[in-house]
Amino acid sequence: MRIFHIHGEQFTELSELPQSLPATGFVWIGSARREFEVNTAVLQAALQRWTGGQLVDLHVSDLLNNQLPSNFDYTSWYDLMVFRRLAAGAGSEGLFVDTTHGTLASARKALQAIDTSPVGFAVFDRVLITVHPTNCAVREYFAQRLAAQSSGAEARGAARMPSSPADLMLRMINHMVDSYLDLRRLLTRQLGYLQQELLDPRSRFDDWSMLLDSRNALHLLEDTCEDQRSAVQEWLDAMDEWPDEADKQLRRERELLRVRTRDVLEHVERVLAHVRRLEQSAETAVQMHFSALGHRTNDIMRTLTVLTAIFLPLNLITGFFGMNFDSLPLVHESQGVWLALLMMVGVAAGLLFLFRRKRFIGPHERGT
Repeated sequence: MRIFHIHGEQFTELSELPQSLPATGFVWIGSARREFEVNTAVLQAALQRWTGGQLVDLHVSDLLNNQLPSNFDYTSWYDLMVFRRLAAGAGSEGLFVDTTHGTLASARKALQAIDTSPVGFAVFDRVLITVHPTNCAVREYFAQRLAAQSSGAEARGAARMPSSPADLMLRMINHMVDSYLDLRRLLTRQLGYLQQELLDPRSRFDDWSMLLDSRNALHLLEDTCEDQRSAVQEWLDAMDEWPDEADKQLRRERELLRVRTRDVLEHVERVLAHVRRLEQSAETAVQMHFSALGHRTNDIMRTLTVLTAIFLPLNLITGFFGMNFDSLPLVHESQGVWLALLMMVGVAAGLLFLFRRKRFIGPHERGT
């Protein structure tokens, strides 16, 4: 568990929970889920001293629940946001498939490496509690970034310090949404590889369980994005119900929060649209695969039908001369076999010419 004090352009890490809140700024407490479970009583006592209220037991259970979908809830003294991130799982960097030497097994592992663990936010007026999964990079990223910004290692004009717990929460949510870019690259390459396997005429694709896993992964991402959008929209609606502030500076900060929330909502909408495009692309690839199989089958059946139509008259001719009668024409002629052979060749050539004229066979139908 890490404790930070943010005031103006100053960012300080505290060694322990203070007895009382600092006179200015706000406190950010970032904790892993297991650490939060162990230190719940200590945090509740600190919140009681600082704010006069504690986290509701149901909200504590929500923050500890690793399977909870994205959602928003509020009380009269704090707001609760649970936001599931979309990111590539640990170790998935080496699973990007080379479309030349890749395998379906590596593609399966990459699609199964998607991490949608939830991150919880308890937003008080001057306290922010964040509950992260184990080895979550979001907390460390913001701790390092804000520390560097406070020390002057980064240009302060590029981004100012968070002015409130809600501001910091929205920045962290926006970062989690933007981290989908890495996952998008992963999904695009894996689905592109599957599409090549499906549409390659020389490939005999039979790993339908792999395709089903990829479709299930896309459905999961779509559901996650819809929950994210609903949670952010509920937060935005709750902000509209906040009482008006008489102070001009506070009104400006609240309007900036609305702008940042709308920006996060727009990013979530774009992620959702991209996931749906990938899902539609996968469905289209499957349909094209079966269409190609149907076209290939029709081409084979057309060729077999034409061959049958050509050899059927030849069988009729050979069957005619094979009848056991003494008075058949050309049977007793020395040139009869050659005349019959010439007649069969002529019939076959005539039928072949007729079928090509009618485009039953030929380069046009084969697409060459």
